[in-house]
Amino acid sequence: MLLQRRRCSTCCHGYSSRPLYHCLHYFEILKQLEEKSEDEEDKECLKQAITALLNLQSSMERICSKSLAKRRLSESACRFYSQQMKGKHLAIKKMNEIQRNIDGWEGKDIGQCCNEFIMEGTLTRVGAKHERHIFLFDGLMICCKSNHGQPRLPGASAAEYRLKEKFFMRKVQINDKDDKEGEYRHAFEIILKDGNSVVFAAKSAEEKNGWMSALISLQYRSTLERMLDTAMMQEEKEEQMRLPGAEVYRFAQPDSEENVVFEENVQSKSGIPIIKAGTVLKLIERLTFHMYADPNFVRTFLTTYRSFCKPQELLGLLMERFEIPEPKPTEADQMAIENGDQPQSAELKRFRKEFVQPVQLRVLNVCRHWVEHHFYDFERDAQLLRRLEEFIGTVRGKAMKKWVESITKIIQRKKQAQANGPSHNITFESLPPPIEWHLCKAGQMDQFDLMTLHPIEIARQLTLLESDFYRAVQPSELVGSVWTKEDKEINSPNLLRMIRHTTNLTLWFEKCIVETENVEERVAVVSRIIEILQVFQELNNFNGVLEVVSAMNSSPVYRLDHTFEQIPSRQRKTLEEAHELSEDHYKKYLAKLRSINPPCVPFFGIYLTNILKTEEGNPDFLKRHGKELINFSKRRKVAEITGEIQQYQNQPYCLRVENDIQKFFENLNPMEDMTEKEFADYLFNKSLEIEPRNARTLPRFVSVSHAAHTRTVTQHTHTHTPSLLISVLNPPVLRELNQNKHEVTCVTEKEPRT
Repeated sequence: MLLQRRRCSTCCHGYSSRPLYHCLHYFEILKQLEEKSEDEEDKECLKQAITALLNLQSSMERICSKSLAKRRLSESACRFYSQQMKGKHLAIKKMNEIQRNIDGWEGKDIGQCCNEFIMEGTLTRVGAKHERHIFLFDGLMICCKSNHGQPRLPGASAAEYRLKEKFFMRKVQINDKDDKEGEYRHAFEIILKDGNSVVFAAKSAEEKNGWMSALISLQYRSTLERMLDTAMMQEEKEEQMRLPGAEVYRFAQPDSEENVVFEENVQSKSGIPIIKAGTVLKLIERLTFHMYADPNFVRTFLTTYRSFCKPQELLGLLMERFEIPEPKPTEADQMAIENGDQPQSAELKRFRKEFVQPVQLRVLNVCRHWVEHHFYDFERDAQLLRRLEEFIGTVRGKAMKKWVESITKIIQRKKQAQANGPSHNITFESLPPPIEWHLCKAGQMDQFDLMTLHPIEIARQLTLLESDFYRAVQPSELVGSVWTKEDKEINSPNLLRMIRHTTNLTLWFEKCIVETENVEERVAVVSRIIEILQVFQELNNFNGVLEVVSAMNSSPVYRLDHTFEQIPSRQRKTLEEAHELSEDHYKKYLAKLRSINPPCVPFFGIYLTNILKTEEGNPDFLKRHGKELINFSKRRKVAEITGEIQQYQNQPYCLRVENDIQKFFENLNPMEDMTEKEFADYLFNKSLEIEPRNARTLPRFVSVSHAAHTRTVTQHTHTHTPSLLISVLNPPVLRELNQNKHEVTCVTEKEPRT
């Protein structure tokens, strides 16, 4: 053992207790601050801090009760501890002052290789018997000769010390030296890596103990801290807390493979064990565990619990967890009860401090997270909210007051926001760009269509709309693939709205193309859609980009080779680059998404695919000893996907909302009264009509209103003159047409593009 080594014997008793003194001193400071604070809110906050540290304080007092109380803190330990308590800015200032007072300093500044000043003093260098002034830092020991009494030449440095030698603490060993009559007393040895050594002697045994305590503590700091942690954990294991029996408190059931399973050889960054599977009771127990808080587990649980537990059931379990019965009384407690007194045994006090209070605080913490981040559970069930408010109203105790107030304020804020409706009042650093108009202007909704609205504004308003849809999707709408099940309209309203919008817009693009019969007009329509695609790319609207790609790759559109041959090469290249985003399992898309800065609208389809794979590829329950445990590792994987979705939901776009344009796209109904199959057949037959198979020449159609074909909102109908249609066509395409012919001559149709 390290503590049994000879060179540690004179000082380790001081170092090993120093972290305990540090914590106990901290507890005392908190109590003094609470007593002296004049502000009631500060007092309440300090009480909360003291309550949160009760577990640690009680554990340390138990460990130290036998040895710490019998020992006084030595002067050297006090000096070392006081140095540790100094702020970092004071340490930096001290290091700079010391370096300025050392003549002949070479190499890196002290502040570059050290973080903390430890102590200073005078020692004798044994052998030469020279006095040296020593400065000790956490990474460096500096030996200097005093300039006091030395004659100074004009212009010479005014530094108090002259550098003689320095030792890097990580490159030396410290060794205690026995006192030898006539040679040296109170000495210790610095052993260098090359085998050479330097011996220093102090003036007294107490001074030597101070130096040795500081030096050994620096050399073995991390090792001793680990040993201390291990000893404290072992002490905790040996002294089991008395808990109520499982027959009166279901959450006191001991852990076993029949009720909880942990991931093997895996822990969180903070050392907390990760649950793989468990019963509902065990999951609730760990959600509000008395020994540690696990924020990640709380977030994952509240995101995914609906797949194995209903909100009403969860609230009931949390209320049951909060009401903790006391354990069976000891003999001393039983005697006190029989005598009409309150039981005051140390075990009962420990139970209340280390179990009851932490569990109850963590139950309230879960409730706070629930109403803050998942209030939709309470919006859908008014009785659930009433039960929670009634429960919160029954909570008593000063330690709980702050939590109750916080939960109440959140509920009031959420209710107010629900009454006021969604707010679009967002302040940006710069003004959003003005609305762009093309052939139709504001208020002319009956004339809105693909070719009369400005392509930039179409892309902007669609991006704003899709961003709102994306940001409205809650994690609970995804867990358990609830958007595919019977109650999907109740459980996944926002997700379904986005899916339907994406489907309608894609089908509308397809319909606009195939219903435009003349090839020159159709080329203009396709070019317009690619222009919208380009603006989607600039706005990082990946959902919009892949909507266009989906429309262009659909069977009715993809086969229109004659049309795509007349699309400018620059636009064809843009379309090809967009198509590449979906190749190789969306590899390029994922790389681009991670490289850009929000705001953005990610492609939701890939998240739905990944969630479905996770849900279908992992069982909901794991069997252990004939019993089924909730597979929480599966829920954790789904929560990781929903967490990625959420990280892109915070940043809005700096764009103006044009309500009429958004309303136009929200009301799109390309299928009208047709079924999916009827509509798919209609699009493909229309595609064959405008570009027959193996046709060398395309049929020439009578020029009719383009808007009448592309119109999809059934309640509005209108016509445009042919001159209006010609004005929106691509001029370079028109110049290439042979106006004297009744048909457009085309090359032989190629094989379908792959």
